[in-house]
Amino acid sequence: MSVEPREEAPTSQEPSPRRGIYAAMSGLVIAFLVANLDFTIVATTLPTIAQELGGFADLSLVVTAFAVATAVTTPIWGKLGDLFDRKKLFLASFSLFLAGSALCGAAQTLAQLIAFRAVQGLGAGGLLVGGIAIVGELVAPRQRAKYQGLMAIIMPLAILAGPVIGGLCADRIGWRWAFYLNLPLGAVALVLLVTQLKLPPRTPDRRKVDVVGMLVLAVGIIALTVLTTAVRDGISSVVIASAVAVCLSGGVFFTWERRAAEPVVPLTLFRSRNYSLAALLGFLSGVVMFGAVTFLPLYQQVVQGASATNSGLLLLPLLGGMLVTAPLVGVLVSRTGRFRAYPIGGGVVMTAGSMLLAGIGVDTSQLLVVTGMIAVGVGMGCFMQLTVVIAQNSVAVSDIGAASATAMLARNLGNSLGVSLLGAVYTWQLTRSLSGTHWTGASFGEAAVHNDVAVLPGQMREAARAAVATGVADTFLVAGICSAVIVCLAAFLRDTPLTQQH
Repeated sequence: MSVEPREEAPTSQEPSPRRGIYAAMSGLVIAFLVANLDFTIVATTLPTIAQELGGFADLSLVVTAFAVATAVTTPIWGKLGDLFDRKKLFLASFSLFLAGSALCGAAQTLAQLIAFRAVQGLGAGGLLVGGIAIVGELVAPRQRAKYQGLMAIIMPLAILAGPVIGGLCADRIGWRWAFYLNLPLGAVALVLLVTQLKLPPRTPDRRKVDVVGMLVLAVGIIALTVLTTAVRDGISSVVIASAVAVCLSGGVFFTWERRAAEPVVPLTLFRSRNYSLAALLGFLSGVVMFGAVTFLPLYQQVVQGASATNSGLLLLPLLGGMLVTAPLVGVLVSRTGRFRAYPIGGGVVMTAGSMLLAGIGVDTSQLLVVTGMIAVGVGMGCFMQLTVVIAQNSVAVSDIGAASATAMLARNLGNSLGVSLLGAVYTWQLTRSLSGTHWTGASFGEAAVHNDVAVLPGQMREAARAAVATGVADTFLVAGICSAVIVCLAAFLRDTPLTQQH
């Protein structure tokens, strides 16, 4: 059973003319960029932050606070955008994000910085889902692929540029500018959005906001984040408690959402085959992408001897494949109105690239690694952002915020669960490979972080390199299986034509 889009009431005002759309899109792209940059820009500033503010043991919370706050608020901002004025809510979330950025730059203690990063994340959740939902409301279904293909290139750009910009700030002008840089960029974006973004007018929906659903969903997401982080160190009381919290909150959430007057995640959306498949495709693509971004630099540093900076730059083939393919696919979908072939073709190419990387070893040539990275990036670019377009095309305009938020939440869960799953595979294989040496997984991890592997005696160094190569290869074997599942799922998509009508 599929959900047919409901007829929308006619409006007296048309969406923005093309010039206004381009100007508004510029503001949306800047907002999307700064929100994505703040996932990665802090990583290279953490040592400098620790030297000034102290608290080495709690440094990871600077990253986690932002990520958890963003994940928790994404579906909430999306649903509120469906009920009230989407433009005003987007500007409010942007203002909150910029206020959090200013506070982070002014933080005097690590506790303050962690708290202000959470404030930043509260706003970032609204930016990420609001930008996608506004594009869905602003332009016709067929044109969404083109504009969202443009926004799709922001993520790989942020993954590549974030650590570089953060490192430059820490080394040259101070780590605080990693946050202050958001302010001038944000000011330009706000001016463009306030003056140029014109959405079709509508009457705010005064139906009851699903506060209970939002709170239970937030608890579940936080518990799931704790679970996926703690499980890497083995079974513990924290893992058991968070697993119980995930199960309980999940049961309460789905029970409550069935009877809520205006659920934060309308379960009726999943009656649409395309919508459910789009969410699954987004989840699996998150597993593959963040697995590649996490473990390839480790292979390049320990096995191939690259520096930390160069290993980041060596991801260019992967990210370049996405940067080229995503906007191209968006243009092609906008011209033809058809989309089913791209997730299938992209999944096939990504499977081939993952399986190629699953065969890497100590002596693998750089050419083979680059070829596999390009294939994974091209495959990812074929459908990663397209999953949001498919989800939006499967629902009514009145549900476009909730649909976009749920699709993005599925991808974010794929990111976090994927890193944990592949990390468990890597750690298991690493421990198994090092069982005949004096290393343990933990002691080897410490050596790898401090770059001590390179100065080990020959036999020990080769054993360590072989263990890392095998562990990383196994993570790509799992990624290849996920990619093959993507191909199978995409084959069941209905190639519903995207119309030119708004």
